[in-house]
Amino acid sequence: MASNSQARISARQASEAATRERLRQALPTTVDHLHHHQADRIDDNDIDAYVRLNWLEWHGGGLRLTITGRNVCAQLAPSAA
Repeated sequence: MASNSQARISARQASEAATRERLRQALPTTVDHLHHHQADRIDDNDIDAYVRLNWLEWHGGGLRLTITGRNVCAQLAPSAA
């Protein structure tokens, strides 16, 4: 029984990791949509996930990038080296 439970947890963790990576890769495009006032082009579920990850936050009725979100974007930017 424990093995079955561990397999479910492992599958869930793999799914969460895949979702997080998909969101990480999509974050620069999401930020671009926000800068161009096109938040309607961002899936509502993705917005909720970004907020849960603390990459975006609600501020004054709008979304903005958090410090954590800026750091994630910076990790994705090509290095200047």
